[in-house]
Amino acid sequence: MRAGSVCRQHFPRYHSRVLSRAAAFAISFLLCCAAGAFDHSSSASASTALLNSARAVVLNSKTGKVYAVDATRNAISVFNPQKNSISSVPVGTAPVAIAINETTNRIYVANNGGASVTVVDGQTDATIATVNVGPLPYVLAANPATDKIYVSNTFSDLITTIDGATNSTTAIKASSADAFALDTQRDRLYLAGYEDANLVVLDGSAAGVGKIATGMHPWGLALDEAAATLYVTRSGNAELAIVDENSGAVTTLPTGAIPCAVAVNLATHTIYVVNHGDDTVTVIDAVKRSVIATIKVGHRPQAIAVDASRNLVYVANTHSDSITVIDGTQHHVLKTLPAPKNPYALAVNPRTGQLFVASLAAPALTVLDTR
Repeated sequence: MRAGSVCRQHFPRYHSRVLSRAAAFAISFLLCCAAGAFDHSSSASASTALLNSARAVVLNSKTGKVYAVDATRNAISVFNPQKNSISSVPVGTAPVAIAINETTNRIYVANNGGASVTVVDGQTDATIATVNVGPLPYVLAANPATDKIYVSNTFSDLITTIDGATNSTTAIKASSADAFALDTQRDRLYLAGYEDANLVVLDGSAAGVGKIATGMHPWGLALDEAAATLYVTRSGNAELAIVDENSGAVTTLPTGAIPCAVAVNLATHTIYVVNHGDDTVTVIDAVKRSVIATIKVGHRPQAIAVDASRNLVYVANTHSDSITVIDGTQHHVLKTLPAPKNPYALAVNPRTGQLFVASLAAPALTVLDTR
């Protein structure tokens, strides 16, 4: 881990990964080195960008339940559509990320401060196991086809595999991973480390398959399994890397400043890149591989969710405390919705159109009517 200069600003207390990053290159880059990206008047408030925020709120598409981390209460918030209510389930210390195996209806929560993963029964919303996975678990992914759960550990090259049937674990040395992308069709796991110029590729047994050179400072990942294409934002280069899963070939396209999140509308073959540094969203035609629009959104956008059924795109503006709603057909802003303070992760239910917002401030989970 290479240290860098840190701006004299207040960093939000979220979890140990963010606090550690505040003293390292990743956050100092965001706050100090985005030349011209942030105006002087906005520099009094530190960035709240989190490397794994996309996994802080998840939807179980089969049950309609939604789960969000509540780090300040060492819990997860659970939205139950049948009761139209939100409840709290205690987990370990400082939960940071969630993954769901929809086949077994098990929810897995990485507890960054507890060296564990909490396993929750999706039917009863009760904790059924606590699995020790080593210090500072950070991001995780579940493969429903194999019933395996993969966990990374902060500042470590260990990847822990949990057997969903037995909760037994196996750890291997692979790479320090700040983000995962899991291809369930090919049983392949991609590991992205912010300070690693290569994606590490593992097969389903967590055995190394190879490396793909995508450049330094990868941040957000999105996968189109049908097209065998992986999209990787390169925050330090203002680019989107497009990876062919079959050949390993990489091409790039320009984005806005500090691209931090990416999502794909699989129905329209359109890619959306959230640019944290210049308050925009870059729209890309996935077939032609060309930029087709740049949309202005709120201040320091951080997360994105796509409703393919309605062709709507939602962007969480962390420092505007708002959600931008984008028309996916015309590529323009339809409206801006108020949100709780510091929204940083989103999930949308394409069946109901409900939008779920995870926030750094209370409440941890909010349901928004976007109509």
